[in-house]
Amino acid sequence: MRDKRSVSLVVVGLACVFALLAPTGVQTQAPTIKIPDPGVPQIMSIEGNFVRAAYNNEGYVILGYQIVNRSVGEEYAMLDVGLTVLDGVKSQKMARPAITLNTPDGKTIPLPTIEEYRKDDTRALQNRAKVQRDSINYFPPSARNACRMGLFSDLSDPVMAWDEFELSNTRACLGRLYFKIPGGIVVGQYWLNVKFQGSLVRVPFRVFTKEEEKTLSKNYKSIKKQVDDAFKPKKK
Repeated sequence: MRDKRSVSLVVVGLACVFALLAPTGVQTQAPTIKIPDPGVPQIMSIEGNFVRAAYNNEGYVILGYQIVNRSVGEEYAMLDVGLTVLDGVKSQKMARPAITLNTPDGKTIPLPTIEEYRKDDTRALQNRAKVQRDSINYFPPSARNACRMGLFSDLSDPVMAWDEFELSNTRACLGRLYFKIPGGIVVGQYWLNVKFQGSLVRVPFRVFTKEEEKTLSKNYKSIKKQVDDAFKPKKK
């Protein structure tokens, strides 16, 4: 598991949605990115074209969302998600209602119950994920033991689903999350919201147009540097 630096006691109240602001006409330089305020204090990073992370002094959330970007128009959004808590934070339970999704039109979407999820057919989505996934194996160094989130399972799965799981600073909890989007997935900015015991972490991710995705791929290193620079601890 790759190491991830621990969060500073001084956090930055920003998060990046990666709205690409490329100049018009022939692009001669890397685009700048818009970094809006999520409304909560946190630090954010990118670990790949479709991998985003956000964290504060309590909790850490990372997600992979390439499948969402390949599912525009479909009603189910599937995210690969990892959660942990930081060093010095006591173990805590994470329940299904604590995780929601904000869509570009401002709606807040809860996770479906396991019964609601099993009524729908997500097999095509899961098959797509077999070839269109990104690693989210980026956690703080203390989170060395893998654990299963377990909020979803299919009837054919050998494991059960449950409505809560336990987080600790030594556990890297991983799993797939599903959200049913009224009207289907559209291009634009989304936020995954995770309510820890004492704080909220909001992970921004953007469903790109084809041109935006090309711009991101071409300028990834420059864009990552802009994000890293935006969240560097200020020198005293």
